[in-house]
Amino acid sequence: MGKKKHTLLLVDDDPDILYSLKLFLGRFYSEVITLSDPKKIMSTLSQSVVDLVLMDMNFRRGEQSGNEGLYWLKRINEVSPETVVVLMTAYSSVGLAVEGIKLGAYDFLLKPWDNDKLLVTIDGGIAQRKSKKQGEKFKKITTSLDIDGHRVIGTSKTFKEVVNMAEKVADTNANVLLLGENGTGKYVVAKMLHNLSSRRDKIFAHVDLGSLNGNLFESELFGYAKGAFTDAKEDSIGRFELADEGTLFLDEIGNLPIHLQTKLLAVLQNRKVVRLGESRERAIDVRIICATNMDLHAMVEQKEFRQDLLYRINTMEILVPPLRDRVDDIPLLATFFLERNKKKYQKGKLQFSPEAIEALKNYRWPGNVRELEHMVERAVILCDENEISESDLHFGPQRKKENLIASLNLEETERMLVEMALEKHQGNVTNAARDLGITRAALYRRMDKFKL
Repeated sequence: MGKKKHTLLLVDDDPDILYSLKLFLGRFYSEVITLSDPKKIMSTLSQSVVDLVLMDMNFRRGEQSGNEGLYWLKRINEVSPETVVVLMTAYSSVGLAVEGIKLGAYDFLLKPWDNDKLLVTIDGGIAQRKSKKQGEKFKKITTSLDIDGHRVIGTSKTFKEVVNMAEKVADTNANVLLLGENGTGKYVVAKMLHNLSSRRDKIFAHVDLGSLNGNLFESELFGYAKGAFTDAKEDSIGRFELADEGTLFLDEIGNLPIHLQTKLLAVLQNRKVVRLGESRERAIDVRIICATNMDLHAMVEQKEFRQDLLYRINTMEILVPPLRDRVDDIPLLATFFLERNKKKYQKGKLQFSPEAIEALKNYRWPGNVRELEHMVERAVILCDENEISESDLHFGPQRKKENLIASLNLEETERMLVEMALEKHQGNVTNAARDLGITRAALYRRMDKFKL
């Protein structure tokens, strides 16, 4: 096993203790620095990125007050708040060590220490440091981009390009077409465009065109007059009028039938609407943002989408990348969803294990950010410990298929095939056995073998 890439700083006035600690901890961590004089702590922190300080509480012979340790703890917190501090003390000074924890120390160890306890404490402190840094990072990123409870989170190159493009085009009247798979966050980007524009104090109206049939299309978008149809008992404005001087977000525009595309194009060209049952034209001032997960350019070639409508709606095109192309953003997004659900389900101590974070980063995310959001919430609900493990995440069959391709181990492959068959047939042994080409008895034997 390779050494963990972390830097430890050991501070004690006893050279034998420093030697013993460095000899032992040097087997597990890439860099171990020792100091016998605590006055050198500050200069060491300024020269090196130290993950954890393991520090005695007394540095003068015969001194047992622990005041020196508390003093240097405060200084470390002031100069390098991200650095974790673990205190070492004799049994008689446990009360002082507890006082140190109140002042920000991660934990304390009794002398003489137990090596297993020492490693567990140090690993726990470093994990807390990572979690704290991650939390601070996403808070910093999301401070100014809170969109109706949705947050624009991302530092990856591909996502920064989206944000940069949105910032450039936001305060213009240019129509924007957002392209991207389902669940990538097109609504959040649309709302960001509105919030960064001069129209931010006006209405942002959202219409899911994929859910509108031909009968509802005109009444929903253009409004209607009293008596225009059977249930029209009073005048009603449509979404275009509602969004006047604001922004209208037309989602799933690729699902709009050709004959309705023609009606939409006429409104976008003339900037006027006519309510159903009226002949009067009403001028509108609306900024249009459209979105789709479909290839509109290919649809134009296939005569399924009007080319003149595409020209009208895509003055600017912004491609919102799938989550698999934003791997660096996955820990940020997962942490955000975790923090939100910890409050919702009153599980304040819950954190991700390093293995869980790696599993999240390695998954392909066919459902993108929306799938990640739902998976984290489900894990928070189901997790009984203070740490979410990989098994708490409940990846679907797609993950099993990826693992199957990656693994050449015969027994692992057999287990995954059995799991996939049972999952596919929702536990029906007869159907799963038929799919696998084996008898029910043979499948039962394998289920017993793998404890499924």
